[in-house]
Amino acid sequence: MKEEEKEVLKVLEENARLSYGEIARLVGVAGGEAGGEAGGEAGGEAGGEVGGEAGGEAAVKKIISELEKKKIIKKYTVVADWEKAGVESVQALIDIKVSPERETGYDPVAERISRFPEVRSVRLVSGEYDLSVLVEGKTMREVAYFVAEKIAPLEQVRNTLTHFLLKTYKEDGEIYGEEEGEGKRLAVTL
Repeated sequence: MKEEEKEVLKVLEENARLSYGEIARLVGVAGGEAGGEAGGEAGGEAGGEVGGEAGGEAAVKKIISELEKKKIIKKYTVVADWEKAGVESVQALIDIKVSPERETGYDPVAERISRFPEVRSVRLVSGEYDLSVLVEGKTMREVAYFVAEKIAPLEQVRNTLTHFLLKTYKEDGEIYGEEEGEGKRLAVTL
C-alpha cells in the first residue's frame, strides 16, 4: 500500500465527511497523479479550479475509489451516543469456547455466528476462550435468550461467558460524556 493511500485512510477514519480538496490539503496530495474530473463529492466542495488544487482533489477521489473497489474501505459509519439520543439498548460481550473443525479451524463457526443480525462483531482471540462476540438487543432478557437459544446450541460451541456492557466511556476513538464531565474528577474512597 502506498504511503498516500495510508494517509488518506487515516484522515477518513478521523472524519469521512471532509471534501476531496480538504483531504488533499491535509495529506499533501498534489495534482497530476490521477486523471478525471475534479469534484468535491466527499464533502460537497465545488470543483472546477484548474491546476494543483483541482488535480489534488481528482487524485484523492481516485485513491478513495480504488480503496473502495479493493474493499479496503468497507463502509462509512457514524459513532452515535445512543444513550444520549434516548435510545435504549443492551450490549454484551460473549466469550465463546469452540471446538475447531479439523480442516477449517474456527472459520465456519465464526462465519455462522457472524450471520445473526444481533451480532455486531466477531473476533478470534487468544486466551481461555476462542471467540469474542459483541451482541446487541433491546433488553438483557433478549440478549440472554439469543445466547441460550442461538449460540449455545451450535455443535462446535463448548462454553460461553456473557459480559453485559454497563457503560461506554470511549468507542472508536471518541470519548463519551466529555462535554458534561470536563474537569470533573472521580471520587475515590479507601
